[in-house]
Amino acid sequence: MVIASNLGFPRIGPRRELKKALEQHWSGRVGEEELQSVGREVRQGNWRLQKQLALDHVPSNDFSFYDHVLDMAALVGAVPRRYAWSGDAVDLATYFAMARGARPKAATGGQTPRGLDVPAMEMTKWFDTNYHYIVPEFERGQEFRLAGTKPLDEFLEANSLGIHTRPVLLGPVSFLLLGKSRNSAGGSPLSLLDGLLPVYEELLQRLERAGADWIQLDEPCLSLDLGPQALRAFPSAYSRLAAAAPRLRLLIATYFEGLRENFSAVLRLPIAALHLDLVRAPEQLDEALAGAPATLSLSLGVVDGRNVWRTDLERALAVVERAVKAVGEERVLVAPSCSLLHSPVDLQFETHPDEELRGWLAFAKQKVEEVVLIARVIREGHKAVNEALEANRDAMERRRISPRIHNKTVKKRAAAVTKEMLRRGSPYAARRRLQEERLGLPAFPTTTIGSFPQTSEVRAARAELRSGKRDLASYEGFLREELERTIRFQEEVGLDVLVHGELERNDMVEYFAEQLTGFAFTQHGWVQSYGSRYVKPPVIYGDVSRPAPMTVGWSRYAQSLTKKPVKGMLTGPVTILQWSFVRDDQPRSETCHQIALAIRDEVADLEAAGIKVIQIDEPAIREGLPLRHDDWNAYLSWAVDAFRLASAGVRDETQIHTHMCYSEFNDIIEAIGALDADVTSIWFARSQMELLDALRRYRYPNDIGPGVYDIHSPRVPSREEMEELLRKALEVLSPEQLWVNPDCGLKTRRWEEVRPALAAMVEAASSLRTGYRAP
Repeated sequence: MVIASNLGFPRIGPRRELKKALEQHWSGRVGEEELQSVGREVRQGNWRLQKQLALDHVPSNDFSFYDHVLDMAALVGAVPRRYAWSGDAVDLATYFAMARGARPKAATGGQTPRGLDVPAMEMTKWFDTNYHYIVPEFERGQEFRLAGTKPLDEFLEANSLGIHTRPVLLGPVSFLLLGKSRNSAGGSPLSLLDGLLPVYEELLQRLERAGADWIQLDEPCLSLDLGPQALRAFPSAYSRLAAAAPRLRLLIATYFEGLRENFSAVLRLPIAALHLDLVRAPEQLDEALAGAPATLSLSLGVVDGRNVWRTDLERALAVVERAVKAVGEERVLVAPSCSLLHSPVDLQFETHPDEELRGWLAFAKQKVEEVVLIARVIREGHKAVNEALEANRDAMERRRISPRIHNKTVKKRAAAVTKEMLRRGSPYAARRRLQEERLGLPAFPTTTIGSFPQTSEVRAARAELRSGKRDLASYEGFLREELERTIRFQEEVGLDVLVHGELERNDMVEYFAEQLTGFAFTQHGWVQSYGSRYVKPPVIYGDVSRPAPMTVGWSRYAQSLTKKPVKGMLTGPVTILQWSFVRDDQPRSETCHQIALAIRDEVADLEAAGIKVIQIDEPAIREGLPLRHDDWNAYLSWAVDAFRLASAGVRDETQIHTHMCYSEFNDIIEAIGALDADVTSIWFARSQMELLDALRRYRYPNDIGPGVYDIHSPRVPSREEMEELLRKALEVLSPEQLWVNPDCGLKTRRWEEVRPALAAMVEAASSLRTGYRAP
């Protein structure tokens, strides 16, 4: 009988219960017991919901207090020495220190282990999603041991509720490939596989003894370009795991891309089932049906786990029915394409008045219902659920013909873009001279990335405006006062290029999307980005244009308060695309170029208003990079063109900045150069300046600001730490190229952290200027 299954469910809680509990715990307002209680409520609610929906394979161990990769690092004892781990079970304070860094309690008032003052582990993007994971660190002489029982505990917890689950683990090969060897460890992390496998074997044996019958091992790295060493690691690892717990049925889950040349190696593994993402790579079903051995079941990911659109059930059913006909119903599982971690929780919480749009959407709960419905059709036939199938068919047709989706004027303008529109008037060297004369900045100019703390007062004022308790005039008056305080602070601390603080913005994408056509919004469409940081992506349903200026008023007002240059702050087209739920009825490149034209209009209006420096943030440009190298050039071509289309319409003396963070940029450093931004600020601090290796290979042509401190940690670094990072940067950059700035925006930090950190940063820049002589 076909099995209805799920790879993972959102861990945030239906009303973001986990976020609130985490932030209260970190601030010291609630203890570990209360936090654990909220975690149990969220987990158990997820299990009960999926069981009630008649899902056959309900996942467990998909819950996390911060990140599932960090969970695995803690579980196998991969705790860097700086966290002073005792070697017993990894406690929650150490776990959070690994994720967020730590300072002594006297400095934070919150929870930190043993009075440590340590930075967080590196964080980067989970493949091509906007989810961030904590990068495992491996040291010389790395030893692993089972340092916790979380997967077993949660399996038994679900069992106590009468719910038999399928535990989910990050597979051993992907765990190592996602990590990095630190310090003098050297070598490939895969060299640690033999030392890691006994921990997995022990864990599987414990789960087997506890009554588990299926185990899901996520190996998303199988969707990457793998070398011979990695491909050899899989048969070695899975032969041992299968032998260690022979009664367990192992399911390897792959997602986000097809297996391609890795297929043959996977089909020979001693596993019971293989999950395929047939949304991202539908073509791989042919090879699976042709080559799967008779002992292998196929899990078919036919419901999109990463977007919010309802599934075309007729199309999905055609895929599943084809597989059933080829291999038999008993060897087919139906599933989402990937974990539903990347989907909002439940559409039923939405009370949006736009019923037409609501009828096109499906969140995590609805996607589980779709999976169960598809499986039911296979078991019982189309007539058993004919009404539901007919309703789905009608929704698909209404969306296809809806006049609100297509705008002929927008399409005509996008089609008329020329190559000349993608180029600045003069080469960078000529622009640089004009900008130096106009701006008069010192050596090693200092700036921030854009946002300043969104205090409880700012958030309360915005909530009052939305609820009608405060009128627009009062709200804008409040913001003007806050904005002036932000400008005065920056002047006092000694920053050279200021920002207005973005206090009027709820989110760097949503703020713009609200002012563009073709976007819609949810009330509760939250997804996790990292830790307690959740985002509510807008929904791009139609053609995009800009009806009116979006930021000019606030930028003009901010500039009127100071003689120093104030940056106009915009979000770039690729990032708006990546951090939205994107329409699936046209190429993403086409949608991106429509957004680029809208941003181009805003850039022109900012320049006309007298703004001398304009920043167009593109933190997601690396995130959108396809997982396979063969596909990179096509993506980078249209992504770079989109940025240049947005930015190239200004005069030479107008300085264009961009910002990128929390991704691995080494592989695309040439493409970053091709953006031709005058100044690029980029994430360096948490990765210990790893990007310097790329800058050694590629002589970066324009100015660059390597982030000198990690704003995602509450820890305040010293002037000496920041100066050391800047001096490392000067080993490969000329002094004339170097800007000084944080890693990212300061929206999520507190003023008590921002003030000393920026003061120390300005001091670090001042120290560098001592003895420096401009050419």
